[in-house]
Amino acid sequence: MSARTILDNYTPRPNWIRYLLGYFALFIGSVLTKINVKGRQFIPQQGPYIVAVNHFSYIDPPFVVYALQRPITFLAASDQAIAWYFRWAAWLYGFIPTNRTRLAPSTIKKAKHVLQTNNILGIFPEGTSTDRKLREAKRGIVYLSTINNTPILPVSIHGLLHVWPNWFKGIRPKVTVRIGKPFLPDTGVEKNLDRVTKIKTIGENTICRIAALLPEEAHGIVKGDKRIEQFKKKNES
Repeated sequence: MSARTILDNYTPRPNWIRYLLGYFALFIGSVLTKINVKGRQFIPQQGPYIVAVNHFSYIDPPFVVYALQRPITFLAASDQAIAWYFRWAAWLYGFIPTNRTRLAPSTIKKAKHVLQTNNILGIFPEGTSTDRKLREAKRGIVYLSTINNTPILPVSIHGLLHVWPNWFKGIRPKVTVRIGKPFLPDTGVEKNLDRVTKIKTIGENTICRIAALLPEEAHGIVKGDKRIEQFKKKNES
């Protein structure tokens, strides 16, 4: 297991604080970017549910909050090094610290509590944000989505590439957030699969559902997967 870091000491803030910080997310989305949110009709009226989002940038979370306009309890990797100017924002909003190589019992317990209290759990299935294309889902994170077969809401964020240089030039980048139809983790998964294969399949399905909301050049590891077109049609129906 990785050594403890300063991020392991972070914790989700109370809902009322995260609700107020939602106005800051509105400021970022409305003033600093030209944001377009599509698919808000698919957002469940109440929890519990899990929001699964692609992770191409460290500033993805505020745009998820902007799109859903609800307090979200995020899971975030605590065994990573992030710059101080990102760290203060993570501390302010808070999150459940997650070790990417081995889920701690406390992480599972906290994630379960979020869902058991009818709240929203935010996950980035790929883990850290080190690429501009979709990557394989981490098994530990996907496992949490199987708890009580909780509905998953797929969300994509695109357009945050070069966001900092654009801001310094006074350019408001165009950001698109797409929300897909919620689904149950076991949808389309054979019942007789062993646990490891089942989690792998759920992870692949989740990444494909996110890919269905992104441009083809961002499909990465699932590019050409036939499931993507199937999920696109479901989002249009």
